Amino acid sequence: MHLLLARILTVACLFGLPLVAAAADDALLLREEQAIQAAAAHVAPSIVSIETVGGLERVDQVLLGTGPTTGLIVSSDGYIITSSFSFAQKPTSILVTLADGTRLPAEQVATDHSRLLVLLKIDAGRALPAPEAVEESEIRVGWWAIAMGRSFDIEQPNISVGIVSALERVGGKAIQTDAKVSPANYGGPLVDLRGRVLGVLSPLSPSKGGELTGVEWYDSGIGFAVPLAHINRFLPRLKEGHDLKSGLMGVSLQSGDIYASPAVIAACRPKSPAYKAGLKPQDKIISLDGRPIARQSQLLDRLASHYAGDRVKLTIRRGEEDVVSELELVDHLDPYQRAFFGILPQRSAEPPADGLPIRYVFDESPAGKLSLQPGDKITSLAGKPVAKREDLTELMAGLEAGQATTVEIRRGGETLRHDVVLQAEPEGVPGELPAASSDREPFAGKRPTTGKFTVKVAELKNEAMAYVPADYDPRGDYSLVIWLPAPGEAVKEDELLARWKPRCDSSGLILLAPKPADAARWQKDDIEFVRKSLDQLRSTYQIDPLRIVAAGSELGGAVAYTVAFELRETIRGVAALQSPLISSPPDNDPVYRLDFYLTSSPKAKFANQVAAAIKRLREMKYAVTVHEQADAAAELTDDEAAELLRWIDSLDKI
Repeated sequence: MHLLLARILTVACLFGLPLVAAAADDALLLREEQAIQAAAAHVAPSIVSIETVGGLERVDQVLLGTGPTTGLIVSSDGYIITSSFSFAQKPTSILVTLADGTRLPAEQVATDHSRLLVLLKIDAGRALPAPEAVEESEIRVGWWAIAMGRSFDIEQPNISVGIVSALERVGGKAIQTDAKVSPANYGGPLVDLRGRVLGVLSPLSPSKGGELTGVEWYDSGIGFAVPLAHINRFLPRLKEGHDLKSGLMGVSLQSGDIYASPAVIAACRPKSPAYKAGLKPQDKIISLDGRPIARQSQLLDRLASHYAGDRVKLTIRRGEEDVVSELELVDHLDPYQRAFFGILPQRSAEPPADGLPIRYVFDESPAGKLSLQPGDKITSLAGKPVAKREDLTELMAGLEAGQATTVEIRRGGETLRHDVVLQAEPEGVPGELPAASSDREPFAGKRPTTGKFTVKVAELKNEAMAYVPADYDPRGDYSLVIWLPAPGEAVKEDELLARWKPRCDSSGLILLAPKPADAARWQKDDIEFVRKSLDQLRSTYQIDPLRIVAAGSELGGAVAYTVAFELRETIRGVAALQSPLISSPPDNDPVYRLDFYLTSSPKAKFANQVAAAIKRLREMKYAVTVHEQADAAAELTDDEAAELLRWIDSLDKI
């Protein structure tokens, strides 16, 4: 109630109203207080307390508590909806306490994995009170919203008052509120002033993730509730024991700002609904179920609101023609495995007009079996012309290991046409590599800053050390390594530079070594600093977009994994030296290619975790190069460093 009074007094001050006039309307304040109390009392009998017993202590490195949480009765025959937050640890027993103190065992019936909800069933031996739902079309921004839970005191539900601050958030799944939402009232109702339920509080998050992702928003002034009207529509499926999962169509969109770029398909996953429906790269999605799509974000939001098994109708613009296609969404896609032809392309600022020259041919690859040679030029793949490296990488993104295609090669004045079956990307590192670009005169023009310097971002307090070779040549493309320290690790710049300077100078490589704002831990703002400092370097120096690597040793490598997964559109390799994998890898994506170079030793501190990481990444069909080290020292010998540099140099393999 103090919060409500404070809001009214604040409004009075903002509009220049006399405080006496604002305070004088005690009757209005009393009526609002009575309305809130009446609304809460009306819903309270349908709010239950839930306790879970047993199960895992940790899920995804999060230590789970054992305190009670909240649930909401949704039908009189004993069905209760709650958040999946307390069920991530797979409890062995579930106990429900009703508003009158009755304590009953419950069974878990089904899960809505998309909206992070669980349906429970109890047998109370009598009809239970279920609340009235507000239709989604009726809800308005600015309505009073009462977040309720029953976790601290069985006799008295806990209450937090706020407003509805936004609609159709988290991909169209949720109502947003500024009422306080926490694990104590996850699963409880968000109620309007008439005592109707707007939605069920759930730890959703605008970022992707599992049952625990939304905990980052705890006490932030941003909370989410899944509309109860939506839950009621799908309640019959949940009651039958059918889990609900997010619906997938199987496309990758062209890279760009999702809030500004059109929804143009870059690749269709083989065997996916989109592939089977005949969608193709370069198709532009302009509507979904009759609703126009102008930006990628609109497509992603509208797809996010659907479940696997739903049928959707897409309108595609293909050239000058509009094509209508219907497909059924699925709950999973088979792991994608990148197709590999077996060449490294020659790098050139101005590629020749008659094809893409080959720099290196991998042994035992499809290109090697065709006896292709350095200097041969690729002129077409799958019937599409190839003039530069980007053409070839884009075409390969639409193919998968094991697929057959055609390739045309120009050798001298002769054009050769071959049928070829693409294979999986190899996991080794090539031996000595020829120069990546042709000989040219030394650069005599003005260079940007070279040597060691500091990178800062105005709005963030982090800083990073950077090193650019003194002979930097803006006519070439440079690799870039982002070296990440472990949490709590003091960055010794002189030692780091002593190791990396000769590697940078000999290999056309730029080093970026960011530091977290708090040396003891990495946080989201630190990753944003990495993004922005990387953007600074890319705006000044010629950096190959296919050879940007996040790297670190031991727990620094664990940070490198996380940074690479968060900056998926930018980073193309992870070099993790004897490092555990502590964050969930994203699906292998045809467009956002990502390779891994891992070192391992049976004597290393994280040996078991490294083995688990290798197994997990290979199951997801990533290319994982593993170098076995003789001892537990994560530091690389000169020969090992040379191998890592060749791996980085070959990240643009096709």
